[in-house]
Amino acid sequence: MLFKIGRKLSTSGAISSIYEIYNPPVIIKILFFIIGFDLGSNKNNNRSSPGIKLCNALQEMGTTFIKLGQFLATRPDIIGKDIAKELEKLQDKLPPFSLTEAKNILRNELGNKSFSEIISLSEPIAAASIAQVHFAKIKSTNENQEVAIKILRPNIEKLFNEELDALMFLAYLVENLISKTKRLKLVEVVQLLREITNFEMDLRFEAAAANEFYENTKNDYGFKVPKIFWNYTSKKILCLDKVNGTSIRDVNNLKKLNVDLKKLSKNVIQHFLRHAVRDGFFHGDMHQGNLFVSNNGDLIPVDFGIMGRLDKNNKKYLAEILYGFIKRDYKKVAEIHFLAGLVPKDVPKDEFAQALRSIGEPIFGQSFKNISGSRLLSQLFEVTERFNMQTQIQLLLLQKTMVVVEGVARNLDPEANIWDVSKPILENWLKETKDPINKATEALGKTSEIFKKIPDLPNFIDRANDVMNLISEGKFNPNTMPYQSLKNEELKLQIMRNKILGGILILVIFVVIVF
Repeated sequence: MLFKIGRKLSTSGAISSIYEIYNPPVIIKILFFIIGFDLGSNKNNNRSSPGIKLCNALQEMGTTFIKLGQFLATRPDIIGKDIAKELEKLQDKLPPFSLTEAKNILRNELGNKSFSEIISLSEPIAAASIAQVHFAKIKSTNENQEVAIKILRPNIEKLFNEELDALMFLAYLVENLISKTKRLKLVEVVQLLREITNFEMDLRFEAAAANEFYENTKNDYGFKVPKIFWNYTSKKILCLDKVNGTSIRDVNNLKKLNVDLKKLSKNVIQHFLRHAVRDGFFHGDMHQGNLFVSNNGDLIPVDFGIMGRLDKNNKKYLAEILYGFIKRDYKKVAEIHFLAGLVPKDVPKDEFAQALRSIGEPIFGQSFKNISGSRLLSQLFEVTERFNMQTQIQLLLLQKTMVVVEGVARNLDPEANIWDVSKPILENWLKETKDPINKATEALGKTSEIFKKIPDLPNFIDRANDVMNLISEGKFNPNTMPYQSLKNEELKLQIMRNKILGGILILVIFVVIVF
């Protein structure tokens, strides 16, 4: 499998693209030559940037590498901001598998009785690297229920884990050949990718997220989350309401349906913020492909594989930060950071407050129309990184999603005043959270224990909790399942290395004896 991976990397043009981006040591070039017979050829010999070439190469290589590219897009600390930005464009699309295979999976997963109740199963209407979607109807006593059924690709877990085993060993070799690469934690990165994607390959978790989102928002006017059908859902199958609507990117059709685009733009932002600050649970992938609009203008989200959480302390922290920025009280904003234990104690408070002022004044000095909530958070994270603050993964996901949401809103209404639209939701949030925080101010002056618990990730699913903690902390905890998995992987890699070295030694001895 390692040699197959090497050939994939070479023939797709990925190696050539990597060589354009970085200039690896000769020993690494020799390693890739040996495992992939790479001659430095560039299949993607065009005028595109190296990042786009790498993106195209990973796309061509299939599931594992598409997921690897998507994961690396979230790790600019490893590959750099420019390449990470290019990898965000990676399209998660692959040719569909056959309708016959889809029916076999449904029958095996659901049993003959439930399978017999599924009628009119369509050809795939969308196909990604891990799963594809079909439309169907479920027999009902009154009226057949129209549904969408998501089905995992056949043998996807086996293929994915086999390729990751090879990538893991490759990462292990690179780390041991070049000591400087140890800081990149390549083996740890591959193991994290395994944990996250194996979690994604159990569709019951996505169904649970969609169901929680549905319960939270079922009384929200103008926002409709598809309902989950648990009797037809399993590890490999996800069944939910069929969405009858128009893609939010199809502005011309929305106009023909007389949908109020200004109102829809406003709703996109307000619903997202409401879910984040009221429920602490929001859709983390609200791009145009995952949003539909009903004929009466209701917003309908799909694809619940990426969801974000904000716990009680996260919301308090953000409330005080935003309130401080609005009041231009940068010393108070700095103080909250220190009380929360998010910035090292040896950092001068006045210097940190001045850095925060450098963010706030340019933004609030503009007209409200040009103010972006995502830009404010983005610049805040950039400044705090300089002071060795470890940004929490939930807040990063919130900021990244805000960028996407603001883009969707402005595509509907280029004149949208993001701050003005957001203000009512934020004011209600601040009103609800500010009083308890004020009451706790005296206690916070004596102890930072309350805030030091940020983020207190919910124990929604133990495995998911482990993964999120690993990402946010940037390290493995010896008490976690993924840590033990990593140690097991490292042991297997050492055994594999010893076997290979032993095989080479035997081959050398054989050659010496024979010749």
